[in-house]
Amino acid sequence: MVGGRFAAVGKHPPSRRYLLVLSCIALLGVALVADFLWASSTTAAASPYFSVEKAIGLLPPAPRKSGKPKKGDAEAVKLSAQKGELNATFADLPAPQLEWEEMAEAPVPRLDGSAVQIKNLFYVFAGYGTIDYVHSHVDIYNFADNTWGGRFDMPKEMAHSHLGVANDGRYIYVISGQYGPQCRGPTSRSFVLDTETKKWNDLPPLPVPRYAPATQLWRGRLHVMGGSKEDRHEPATEHWSLAVKDGKALENEWRPEIPIPRGGPHRASIVVNDKLLTIGGQEGDFMAKPGSPIFKCSRRNEVVYDNVYMLDDELKWKELPPLPKPDSHIEFAWILVNNSIVIAGGTTEKHPVTKKMVLIGELFRFNLDTLEWSVIGKMPFRIKTTLVGFWDGWLYFTSGQRDRGPHDPAPRKVIGSTWRTKLHW
Repeated sequence: MVGGRFAAVGKHPPSRRYLLVLSCIALLGVALVADFLWASSTTAAASPYFSVEKAIGLLPPAPRKSGKPKKGDAEAVKLSAQKGELNATFADLPAPQLEWEEMAEAPVPRLDGSAVQIKNLFYVFAGYGTIDYVHSHVDIYNFADNTWGGRFDMPKEMAHSHLGVANDGRYIYVISGQYGPQCRGPTSRSFVLDTETKKWNDLPPLPVPRYAPATQLWRGRLHVMGGSKEDRHEPATEHWSLAVKDGKALENEWRPEIPIPRGGPHRASIVVNDKLLTIGGQEGDFMAKPGSPIFKCSRRNEVVYDNVYMLDDELKWKELPPLPKPDSHIEFAWILVNNSIVIAGGTTEKHPVTKKMVLIGELFRFNLDTLEWSVIGKMPFRIKTTLVGFWDGWLYFTSGQRDRGPHDPAPRKVIGSTWRTKLHW
């Protein structure tokens, strides 16, 4: 019957030569696909750094509701990149070029670490080494002689990342934070370090655990504000304070204070001119995948904001002029100099087409005399959760997660490099 069907339409059965050609084409296609997969896997394995974006499922970008980016948007992005029109595409702001000098490398790379400067010493705490490994020690950088040293351990019960940290010039208060790697939840445990003796003591635990809360000493009390709740994603607006002196708590329990107007983690908190300020931050963050035995991170929606709030003498929150653009992951990325706040790097809103995280490479200055923001320079590269200090006219930064290159602001390498630039204005 098959032969009759071919005869009816005037054709002949396929020849052996035709079948042989088809087989060769199919085998060639299989070989090309296998070669591509092998090259991709070896390239990824060769990198000595880890990418949080890739490790926790940020790459490839989540599909839009329509299934794919609009054709016009994708073509516009591609054309802009070819022409070098990157500022508009990736929301980089015009900024002066600065001269940067690379300093001594930190002992380990860190993401979501914490830092405190006391005179010429920079105490750098904890953080991720990889998505599956967290540091549990402190390294010290000496601005005066450009050396790292004096490593010592943290308490075993202390959180390993996303800490709330403040200091009084000798004692460093470490509040709550995330315990363990991947996307484990926060702890309520809190501690204080005597930097002269290197001894740790307990503080009263927070009423409930918090993830990356804004923390500062103000008027003799330790203030802890916002952050994320135990699920790591839901914004918290609670605000507590605890009376402390010389590294000791003067009370057994934290006192409720006026809630912060907008909750969430990864914001800067600063005390200046006897005012308490919070800057930037975000609502939402990665969560642990339900049922994952290792609390594997899974993507959730995030909203980055530009709000600046100040707690005044009337103990009421007032809103100040916003940042030049939304900025998050800046809790230790600021300094105070010449009655100004300088903020280095961070993250802003996700790319409108790729939906990838976009890192920031500008230096923002907030003039406290005029209450005006300006962009005062560019960093060597875009970077988030960097740790910033200031010594002898130089701005320093170390650690964090940098971009993929000048033309791609998505996160890639976790670094331990240290840089500095002279500030002029």
